[in-house]
Amino acid sequence: MSAMDTELFILITDIIGTVAFAVSGAIAGIRKKMDIFGVNILALLTATGGGIIRDLVTGTTPPTAFKNPFFVIIAAIAANITFIFVYWKHKHNKDFSEKTKSVYDKLFFWFDTVGLAAFTADGVHTGLLGQYSDNAFLVVFLGVVTGVGGGVLRDVLSLEMPVIFVKHIYACASIIGAATVYIVYICTDSAEAAMLSGFFFVCVIRFCAAHYGWNLPKAYKND
Repeated sequence: MSAMDTELFILITDIIGTVAFAVSGAIAGIRKKMDIFGVNILALLTATGGGIIRDLVTGTTPPTAFKNPFFVIIAAIAANITFIFVYWKHKHNKDFSEKTKSVYDKLFFWFDTVGLAAFTADGVHTGLLGQYSDNAFLVVFLGVVTGVGGGVLRDVLSLEMPVIFVKHIYACASIIGAATVYIVYICTDSAEAAMLSGFFFVCVIRFCAAHYGWNLPKAYKND
C-alpha cells in the first residue's frame, strides 16, 4: 500500500475503535441510569481515555484528543445516537425484559471487544511510529494501555470492578494482540497486515473466552 492508503487504513481503524468504545461507554451509562450528560462523559472517556494515557506515557502533550477534537466529536455523535435510540425504544416499549437486558449485554460485549481490538492495534502502531520499535516492552505496553485504558475509566466511573481484573481474558487478549502486531510488523514491515492480525487475535480470543467461559485462575470462587 502507498503512504496515503496506509494513512486511510489507520484513520478507519481509529474511527472504528472510537465509535465502538463510545457506544460501549454509552450503554454502560444507560444501564446505570445516567442522564444524557453522564452518558456522554462516560462515552467520551471510554473512547479517548486509553489514547490520552498513551500520549502522557510517551510525552505527547497536550494529548492528541485535545489537539485534534475530530475523534471526540465522532465519539459524541455515536454516544448521542445510542442514547436517542435507547430512549426512543423505551418510550415506545416500557417493558424492560430479561431479553432486552441480554441484547444490551451482547451489544456491550461486541462493541467493547471491537474497541479493544482496534485501539490495541492502534496503540502499537503509534509506538512504532514514535521510533520505539527497538523497545518491544514499551511498544506492547502502549498497545495494551491504549486498548484497556478507556474501559478501566468507564468501569471505575460507573462503579463497576474493571473488566480487566475479573473476566473473559480481557487484558490478556490485548497483550496477545499487541504482541502479534509487533511481531508481524517486525517480520513483514507491513502496518496493515500487523494491525489486522492483532485485531483478529483480540476478537477471536475474546469471543472464545466468552463462549467457553475462560477466565484466569482466582484464589477462590464466589458461591
